[in-house]
Amino acid sequence: MRVCVYCGSSPGEDPSFAANARAFGAALARAGIGVVYGGGRVGLMGALADAALEAGGEVIGVIPRFLEEREVAHRGVDLRVVESMHERKHLMSELSDAFVALPGGFGTFEEFFEIVTWVQLRLIEAPCIVANLGGYYDPLIALIDGAHAQGFISTTNRRIVESYANLDEIISRLSTGRTA
Repeated sequence: MRVCVYCGSSPGEDPSFAANARAFGAALARAGIGVVYGGGRVGLMGALADAALEAGGEVIGVIPRFLEEREVAHRGVDLRVVESMHERKHLMSELSDAFVALPGGFGTFEEFFEIVTWVQLRLIEAPCIVANLGGYYDPLIALIDGAHAQGFISTTNRRIVESYANLDEIISRLSTGRTA
């Protein structure tokens, strides 16, 4: 099994973001779950990849050529360089069985929600998980719940985005299909 992890190319302001990315990478490796991610060696992406590698895990990075230098491509992973963001997202989806959003910005949000939309349209079937560590994604969950309450997201489609407040629940969900 492989999980695609979307996360920031910067470390963010709170040191717990990088600590959680490292803990998640290591936990995935210990659980025998491979990591697919954006291919950078900086920010949360680098923390995740480094920890998974140190724990003996499989790590595949997918990065478009134009971001290879800007996001400082990680040379220690199985790096796949593609020509466009569209190719990146397509390859990441093909390589992954589940999708997790750690803290990040516009890129994290966009890539995660594209996959959510693919699941909604039944183009793929996969868990879409928000790692709501420390309440980072509380505003996003409120937005989704508000759209559901206003009739823009059906009850069935609301279930697509799962949210867990700790890494153990996410690892359990990925490993067994249910939470701890």
